[in-house]
Amino acid sequence: MDEYDEGSKARHLPDGPDGSLPEGPASAGSTPDSTPSMDQEPVPQASAADPPAPVPVPTGIASLPLRSQVVAALALAVVAVVACVHLGMVFLHVAPSNTVTKQHGRAIDDWIYPEFEQNWKLFAPNPLQQNIDVQVRAQVRGADGGITETGWYDLSALDGAAIDDNLLPSHTQQNELRRAWDFYIGTHDNQNRPVGLRGDLSQRYLRRVVMLRLDREGADGKGAVVESVQVRSRTTNVPPPKWSEEQVSDTPVLRELPWWTVPEEDVTDARKEASAR
Repeated sequence: MDEYDEGSKARHLPDGPDGSLPEGPASAGSTPDSTPSMDQEPVPQASAADPPAPVPVPTGIASLPLRSQVVAALALAVVAVVACVHLGMVFLHVAPSNTVTKQHGRAIDDWIYPEFEQNWKLFAPNPLQQNIDVQVRAQVRGADGGITETGWYDLSALDGAAIDDNLLPSHTQQNELRRAWDFYIGTHDNQNRPVGLRGDLSQRYLRRVVMLRLDREGADGKGAVVESVQVRSRTTNVPPPKWSEEQVSDTPVLRELPWWTVPEEDVTDARKEASAR
Protein backbone atom coordinates (compact mmCIF):
# COMPACT_ATOMS: atom_id res chain seq x y z
CA MET A 1 0.00 0.00 0.00
CA ASP A 2 2.88 2.34 0.78
CA GLU A 3 4.49 1.48 -2.45
CA TYR A 4 1.36 2.08 -4.34
CA ASP A 5 1.09 5.44 -2.73
CA GLU A 6 4.59 6.39 -3.40
CA GLY A 7 4.51 5.25 -6.94
CA SER A 8 1.12 6.63 -7.71
CA LYS A 9 1.01 9.61 -9.95
CA ALA A 10 -2.14 10.83 -8.29
CA ARG A 11 -1.72 14.14 -6.57
CA HIS A 12 -2.63 14.22 -2.94
CA LEU A 13 -3.26 17.39 -0.99
CA PRO A 14 -1.59 17.54 2.35
CA ASP A 15 -3.94 17.18 5.25
CA GLY A 16 -4.40 19.89 7.76
CA PRO A 17 -3.62 19.54 11.40
CA ASP A 18 -7.15 18.31 12.14
CA GLY A 19 -7.42 16.20 9.04
CA SER A 20 -9.49 18.77 7.06
CA LEU A 21 -8.58 20.22 3.79
CA PRO A 22 -6.41 23.32 4.08
CA GLU A 23 -7.66 26.69 3.11
CA GLY A 24 -6.34 28.03 -0.10
CA PRO A 25 -7.13 30.02 -3.19
CA ALA A 26 -10.32 29.12 -4.96
CA SER A 27 -10.00 26.81 -7.84
CA ALA A 28 -9.86 28.11 -11.32
CA GLY A 29 -13.26 28.60 -12.82
CA SER A 30 -14.93 29.61 -9.58
CA THR A 31 -15.67 33.18 -8.50
CA PRO A 32 -15.36 34.36 -4.88
CA ASP A 33 -18.78 34.88 -3.30
CA SER A 34 -20.47 33.90 -6.54
CA THR A 35 -23.12 31.98 -4.61
CA PRO A 36 -25.11 34.07 -2.11
CA SER A 37 -25.43 32.77 1.35
CA MET A 38 -28.77 31.89 2.89
CA ASP A 39 -28.98 35.21 4.80
CA GLN A 40 -27.97 37.45 1.87
CA GLU A 41 -30.59 38.65 -0.60
CA PRO A 42 -29.68 38.89 -4.24
CA VAL A 43 -29.24 42.43 -5.55
CA PRO A 44 -31.62 43.13 -8.46
CA GLN A 45 -29.95 44.55 -11.47
CA ALA A 46 -31.51 47.02 -13.93
CA SER A 47 -32.52 45.58 -17.20
CA ALA A 48 -32.57 47.32 -20.53
CA ALA A 49 -36.18 46.20 -20.94
CA ASP A 50 -37.45 48.08 -17.82
CA PRO A 51 -39.70 51.17 -18.65
CA PRO A 52 -38.33 54.67 -17.79
CA ALA A 53 -39.52 56.41 -14.61
CA PRO A 54 -42.73 58.47 -15.22
CA VAL A 55 -42.32 62.26 -15.51
CA PRO A 56 -44.53 64.18 -12.97
CA VAL A 57 -47.45 65.98 -14.64
CA PRO A 58 -47.89 69.66 -13.57
CA THR A 59 -51.15 70.51 -11.83
CA GLY A 60 -53.06 73.68 -10.95
CA ILE A 61 -52.07 76.93 -12.64
CA ALA A 62 -48.83 75.35 -13.85
CA SER A 63 -50.84 73.01 -16.10
CA LEU A 64 -52.39 75.93 -17.99
CA PRO A 65 -50.93 77.48 -21.13
CA LEU A 66 -48.60 80.43 -20.63
CA ARG A 67 -51.24 83.00 -21.64
CA SER A 68 -53.77 81.52 -19.23
CA GLN A 69 -51.16 81.50 -16.47
CA VAL A 70 -50.56 85.22 -16.98
CA VAL A 71 -54.31 85.96 -16.89
CA ALA A 72 -54.78 83.86 -13.73
CA ALA A 73 -51.84 85.57 -12.03
CA LEU A 74 -53.23 89.02 -12.88
CA ALA A 75 -56.68 88.04 -11.59
CA LEU A 76 -55.22 86.80 -8.31
CA ALA A 77 -53.21 90.01 -7.98
CA VAL A 78 -56.33 92.15 -8.51
CA VAL A 79 -58.30 90.12 -5.93
CA ALA A 80 -55.45 90.47 -3.43
CA VAL A 81 -55.25 94.24 -3.95
CA VAL A 82 -59.03 94.70 -3.57
CA ALA A 83 -59.04 92.55 -0.43
CA CYS A 84 -56.22 94.59 1.10
CA VAL A 85 -57.96 97.89 0.24
CA HIS A 86 -61.24 96.64 1.73
CA LEU A 87 -59.58 95.51 4.96
CA GLY A 88 -57.82 98.85 5.19
CA MET A 89 -61.08 100.77 4.69
CA VAL A 90 -62.88 98.71 7.34
CA PHE A 91 -60.00 99.22 9.75
CA LEU A 92 -60.04 102.99 9.24
CA HIS A 93 -63.83 103.01 9.62
CA VAL A 94 -63.81 101.31 13.04
CA ALA A 95 -60.57 102.92 14.24
CA PRO A 96 -60.62 106.03 16.45
CA SER A 97 -60.51 109.39 14.73
CA ASN A 98 -57.08 110.07 13.27
CA THR A 99 -55.36 112.15 10.60
CA VAL A 100 -56.25 109.76 7.76
CA THR A 101 -59.94 109.57 8.66
CA LYS A 102 -60.15 113.34 9.03
CA GLN A 103 -58.67 113.94 5.57
CA HIS A 104 -60.31 111.05 3.74
CA GLY A 105 -63.44 110.44 5.81
CA ARG A 106 -65.78 111.01 2.85
CA ALA A 107 -64.00 108.41 0.71
CA ILE A 108 -64.06 105.90 3.58
CA ASP A 109 -67.79 106.45 4.16
CA ASP A 110 -68.55 106.06 0.45
CA TRP A 111 -66.75 102.72 0.47
CA ILE A 112 -68.34 101.40 3.67
CA TYR A 113 -71.95 102.58 3.48
CA PRO A 114 -74.38 101.00 3.17
CA GLU A 115 -73.16 97.51 2.24
CA PHE A 116 -70.29 97.12 4.71
CA GLU A 117 -71.50 99.11 7.71
CA GLN A 118 -70.21 97.73 11.01
CA ASN A 119 -72.50 97.47 14.02
CA TRP A 120 -72.83 95.20 17.03
CA LYS A 121 -76.56 95.25 17.77
CA LEU A 122 -76.79 91.46 17.62
CA PHE A 123 -74.19 91.12 20.39
CA ALA A 124 -75.21 94.14 22.48
CA PRO A 125 -76.27 93.60 26.10
CA ASN A 126 -79.80 94.59 25.03
CA PRO A 127 -80.40 93.31 21.49
CA LEU A 128 -82.95 95.11 19.36
CA GLN A 129 -86.44 93.99 20.43
CA GLN A 130 -88.56 96.31 18.34
CA ASN A 131 -90.22 96.37 14.96
CA ILE A 132 -89.49 99.62 13.12
CA ASP A 133 -91.52 100.55 10.06
CA VAL A 134 -90.22 103.38 7.90
CA GLN A 135 -92.99 105.32 6.16
CA VAL A 136 -93.02 108.29 3.79
CA ARG A 137 -95.51 110.67 2.24
CA ALA A 138 -94.99 113.34 -0.40
CA GLN A 139 -96.30 116.62 -1.69
CA VAL A 140 -96.70 116.35 -5.45
CA ARG A 141 -97.10 119.11 -8.02
CA GLY A 142 -99.36 117.93 -10.79
CA ALA A 143 -99.33 118.83 -14.45
CA ASP A 144 -101.86 121.61 -13.78
CA GLY A 145 -99.58 123.17 -11.14
CA GLY A 146 -101.67 122.11 -8.16
CA ILE A 147 -100.10 120.60 -5.04
CA THR A 148 -101.52 117.39 -3.57
CA GLU A 149 -100.40 115.38 -0.56
CA THR A 150 -100.21 111.62 -0.73
CA GLY A 151 -100.98 109.19 2.03
CA TRP A 152 -98.35 107.33 4.04
CA TYR A 153 -96.47 104.63 2.16
CA ASP A 154 -95.27 101.87 4.49
CA LEU A 155 -91.95 101.15 2.80
CA SER A 156 -90.90 98.50 5.35
CA ALA A 157 -94.13 96.59 4.75
CA LEU A 158 -93.52 96.70 1.00
CA ASP A 159 -90.03 95.27 1.49
CA GLY A 160 -91.41 92.56 3.77
CA ALA A 161 -94.01 91.58 1.19
CA ALA A 162 -91.28 91.32 -1.46
CA ILE A 163 -89.20 89.05 0.82
CA ASP A 164 -92.05 86.69 1.74
CA ASP A 165 -91.91 83.41 -0.23
CA ASN A 166 -88.70 84.61 -1.89
CA LEU A 167 -85.87 82.09 -1.47
CA LEU A 168 -83.23 84.56 -2.67
CA PRO A 169 -84.26 88.08 -1.63
CA SER A 170 -82.00 90.87 -2.79
CA HIS A 171 -79.75 92.93 -0.56
CA THR A 172 -81.86 95.98 -1.44
CA GLN A 173 -85.05 94.38 -0.18
CA GLN A 174 -83.44 93.23 3.05
CA ASN A 175 -81.12 96.03 4.09
CA GLU A 176 -81.21 99.24 2.03
CA LEU A 177 -84.09 100.97 3.79
CA ARG A 178 -83.20 99.69 7.25
CA ARG A 179 -79.58 100.75 6.89
CA ALA A 180 -80.57 104.17 5.61
CA TRP A 181 -82.81 104.74 8.65
CA ASP A 182 -80.19 103.45 11.11
CA PHE A 183 -77.62 105.72 9.45
CA TYR A 184 -79.90 108.74 9.92
CA ILE A 185 -80.85 108.19 13.55
CA GLY A 186 -77.22 107.38 14.38
CA THR A 187 -76.12 110.80 13.14
CA HIS A 188 -79.01 112.92 14.54
CA ASP A 189 -80.32 113.61 18.02
CA ASN A 190 -83.94 113.34 19.17
CA GLN A 191 -84.68 116.81 17.78
CA ASN A 192 -83.41 115.66 14.36
CA ARG A 193 -80.35 117.90 14.59
CA PRO A 194 -77.20 116.49 12.93
CA VAL A 195 -74.46 115.23 15.23
CA GLY A 196 -71.03 114.98 13.69
CA LEU A 197 -69.86 115.36 10.12
CA ARG A 198 -72.09 112.70 8.56
CA GLY A 199 -75.44 114.25 9.39
CA ASP A 200 -75.92 115.88 5.99
CA LEU A 201 -74.73 112.75 4.19
CA SER A 202 -77.21 110.52 6.04
CA GLN A 203 -80.10 112.92 5.30
CA ARG A 204 -79.31 113.03 1.59
CA TYR A 205 -78.94 109.25 1.47
CA LEU A 206 -82.28 108.59 3.21
CA ARG A 207 -84.02 111.15 0.99
CA ARG A 208 -82.76 109.49 -2.17
CA VAL A 209 -83.80 106.05 -0.95
CA VAL A 210 -87.38 107.14 -0.26
CA MET A 211 -87.50 109.04 -3.56
CA LEU A 212 -86.55 105.86 -5.38
CA ARG A 213 -89.32 103.97 -3.59
CA LEU A 214 -91.91 106.68 -4.32
CA ASP A 215 -91.02 106.64 -7.99
CA ARG A 216 -91.30 102.84 -8.01
CA GLU A 217 -94.78 103.05 -6.47
CA GLY A 218 -95.84 105.73 -8.95
CA ALA A 219 -96.58 108.31 -6.28
CA ASP A 220 -95.87 111.25 -8.54
CA GLY A 221 -98.17 110.06 -11.33
CA LYS A 222 -97.92 110.92 -14.99
CA GLY A 223 -96.57 114.40 -15.56
CA ALA A 224 -96.33 115.10 -11.81
CA VAL A 225 -93.23 116.00 -9.80
CA VAL A 226 -92.47 115.33 -6.13
CA GLU A 227 -91.83 118.66 -4.44
CA SER A 228 -91.11 117.52 -0.86
CA VAL A 229 -91.16 114.40 1.29
CA GLN A 230 -91.66 113.59 4.96
CA VAL A 231 -90.33 110.45 6.62
CA ARG A 232 -91.46 108.91 9.87
CA SER A 233 -90.85 105.73 11.83
CA ARG A 234 -93.49 103.63 13.59
CA THR A 235 -91.89 101.59 16.40
CA THR A 236 -93.67 98.77 18.23
CA ASN A 237 -92.22 96.48 20.88
CA VAL A 238 -91.91 92.78 20.14
CA PRO A 239 -94.27 90.99 22.55
CA PRO A 240 -92.48 88.77 25.10
CA PRO A 241 -93.03 84.99 25.03
CA LYS A 242 -95.95 83.52 26.96
CA TRP A 243 -93.73 82.06 29.66
CA SER A 244 -92.09 85.44 30.39
CA GLU A 245 -93.37 87.75 33.12
CA GLU A 246 -92.00 90.83 31.33
CA GLN A 247 -94.55 93.54 30.57
CA VAL A 248 -94.04 95.81 27.55
CA SER A 249 -96.21 98.46 25.96
CA ASP A 250 -97.94 97.60 22.70
CA THR A 251 -98.62 101.25 21.81
CA PRO A 252 -96.74 102.34 18.66
CA VAL A 253 -94.29 105.22 18.97
CA LEU A 254 -94.07 107.64 16.05
CA ARG A 255 -91.09 109.78 15.12
CA GLU A 256 -91.79 112.27 12.36
CA LEU A 257 -89.00 114.07 10.55
CA PRO A 258 -89.48 117.55 9.08
CA TRP A 259 -90.52 118.05 5.46
CA TRP A 260 -87.57 117.96 3.07
CA THR A 261 -87.57 119.84 -0.21
CA VAL A 262 -86.51 117.49 -2.98
CA PRO A 263 -83.83 118.85 -5.34
CA GLU A 264 -84.40 118.32 -9.04
CA GLU A 265 -81.30 116.14 -9.28
CA ASP A 266 -82.78 113.70 -6.73
CA VAL A 267 -85.90 113.33 -8.86
CA THR A 268 -83.83 112.73 -12.00
CA ASP A 269 -81.50 110.24 -10.29
CA ALA A 270 -84.42 108.34 -8.78
CA ARG A 271 -86.07 107.93 -12.17
CA LYS A 272 -82.82 106.82 -13.82
CA GLU A 273 -82.10 104.26 -11.10
CA ALA A 274 -85.68 102.97 -11.11
CA SER A 275 -85.58 102.48 -14.88
CA ALA A 276 -82.20 100.73 -14.62
CA ARG A 277 -83.60 98.22 -12.12
